[in-house]
Amino acid sequence: MKWLAWACALGLIAAPLVGAPPSADSDWPLHGRDAGEQRFSPLTAITPAKLGDLGLAWYQDFGLARGEEATPIEVGGVIYVSTAWNIVHAYDAATGAARWTYDPQVPRDTLVRACCDAVSRGVAVADGHVFVATLDGRLIALDAATGKALWSADTADATKGYTITGAPRVVKGLVIIGNGGAEMGVRGYVSAYDQATGHMAWRFFIVPGDPAKPAESPELARAMSSWSGAWWKGGGGGTAWDGMAYDPTLDLLYIGTGNGAPWARRVRSPAGGDNLYLSSIVALRPETGQYVWHYQVNPGDDWDYTATQPLMLADLNIAGHERHVIMQAPKNGFFYVLDRETGKLISAQNFVPVNWASRIDLVTGRPVENPAARYDETGVSEGVWPSSRGGHSWQPMAFDPGAGLVFIPAQETAQVFTLDKAFRRVAQGWNTAVSEEGHGQVALPPSRAYLLAWDPVQQRAAWRAPLNVSGGGALATAGGIVFQGDGQSHLVAYRSTTGARLWSYDVQGTAMAAPITYAVNGVQYVAVMVGCGGDFADQCAGSHGATHSTFLDRLMVFRLGADLKLPARPEPDHLAVAPGMVAIATPPAAILAGAKVYDRYCSACHGYHAVSSGLNPDLRMSAIVPTPTFEQVVLGGALKDQGMASFASELSKADVAAIRVYVAAQAKKVGPRG
Repeated sequence: MKWLAWACALGLIAAPLVGAPPSADSDWPLHGRDAGEQRFSPLTAITPAKLGDLGLAWYQDFGLARGEEATPIEVGGVIYVSTAWNIVHAYDAATGAARWTYDPQVPRDTLVRACCDAVSRGVAVADGHVFVATLDGRLIALDAATGKALWSADTADATKGYTITGAPRVVKGLVIIGNGGAEMGVRGYVSAYDQATGHMAWRFFIVPGDPAKPAESPELARAMSSWSGAWWKGGGGGTAWDGMAYDPTLDLLYIGTGNGAPWARRVRSPAGGDNLYLSSIVALRPETGQYVWHYQVNPGDDWDYTATQPLMLADLNIAGHERHVIMQAPKNGFFYVLDRETGKLISAQNFVPVNWASRIDLVTGRPVENPAARYDETGVSEGVWPSSRGGHSWQPMAFDPGAGLVFIPAQETAQVFTLDKAFRRVAQGWNTAVSEEGHGQVALPPSRAYLLAWDPVQQRAAWRAPLNVSGGGALATAGGIVFQGDGQSHLVAYRSTTGARLWSYDVQGTAMAAPITYAVNGVQYVAVMVGCGGDFADQCAGSHGATHSTFLDRLMVFRLGADLKLPARPEPDHLAVAPGMVAIATPPAAILAGAKVYDRYCSACHGYHAVSSGLNPDLRMSAIVPTPTFEQVVLGGALKDQGMASFASELSKADVAAIRVYVAAQAKKVGPRG
């Protein structure tokens, strides 16, 4: 384990006991720091004038070479983090001294069922317990003082495509967790477990199931009419894989729900319909899971426009009246302000360029859609803004109540959606019913990204700080600073009122996770997880020329007066095309056949056009592909312990041969050297 700290000698000073009452100002005890998930800290020791003195105090390397998306939790002088593969660490928050580590031993072949890497967005800490949800669907309670496992509950069947990447929330003695896997063909739900015993208290299904069976709730019975066809055979989707918030005053739990399974409504629900409760904000009673209200941001979603993005509660003065609101900037590019007691829409305005709809009707609450954006009938849409990556994805936004601004990691992207008219559902692999064949048919402008300061009352931008690529999560402080990773290799501090760039630090990776800040013994710290992976893997490779061996992942903690130096960044490996590729015959018809199989089953992990981001092996460089061993890997699961599961249920020997031909053709374009 590599870690250094200027203050190691202070290890004799006793740290506060685990479980000490969190300070309203000093600690970061919840995922969004407070119940409203505003990610705003009242700490003021670090100010714009003092940023020149902000340096690295300590760090911990994890050595996993995967994506790190977790928000650390700090309580009573101890910081808790979950890494890729859901490994949980506890450290002294001031010195970085390790307290304990817990590894849930997630099977590595679970990776093949994960949308976007083996990431974890964090743990929950409550009443001397640490709760972590694992990629393979378990919810585990740990003793916060020792890291010893207290109980484990199976919340989802990973063999059916379910995964969990989100952070649990603890509300009134219950641990709340959702799941992901819509692209794998699952039916989403949210569950609550007794924090002391792990017994399930309730489960709320997000979309209706088989209509031949009794509906699990009255709300699902009513939702049946918004669906058509045999949607339940493809799962339906709606997975709640990230955003949640709890209002203790109204006693309401808010859940953000996901896209349909598959993406294309024409396939999922052939006669159309709103497809409740996809792409919605749903309010539940936390003790029972009883439905209270919902607001659907995308009726009949067709574009992977999830509403799972972070949810934020605030009290805003709107037209002279204080309104208790819930705010969200989901994928579809509109910023929503709702009354959080009733779910009634107050306002909505696009925060990035949007053309799938012209506006949101404030009377009906529904979007006024652009018919050309639907690809139900023609099979090919125009260039749609935003793309399936969204105007804002999972990266947390932050709110400064004093400045009245929400800070959004925003991006401008467009996409051509093409209906896959030959779609058939597969048990292992992505099920979107969207084909790659439409890409390139419409000239699309280059993407843009920036940190956006948004006025939620006036529904307009206050400032934009341009970025070269999509940025990480945001943190706002009462010191007048907003911290964010720039999506390349720096943690950056901006002036919250103007967006002026005040400070940056080379973290040698990608800080896509949201930073936090806390204080121990009166000293303010800023902490952030760093790691290349998820949909940021291509940015890592593009920014650093990185390969998997140089994808660093670590927890980094800063304070005023510290000056610890990082070791030099590792040099990227030289990649050479495997010599055996040259001998493989690549006739055009065989290449085309192989491309179709590769795009369906391999591209999500190994890269489009067989060009890897570096996170997973680049098959053009693999000495295994030209050999008989390749078949043993793809069909026999020879490398399942390294994350490569068997595809024997989906692929034949002829398919494997076709993939080999396609990869060889792509390798020959590169030549003998990478």
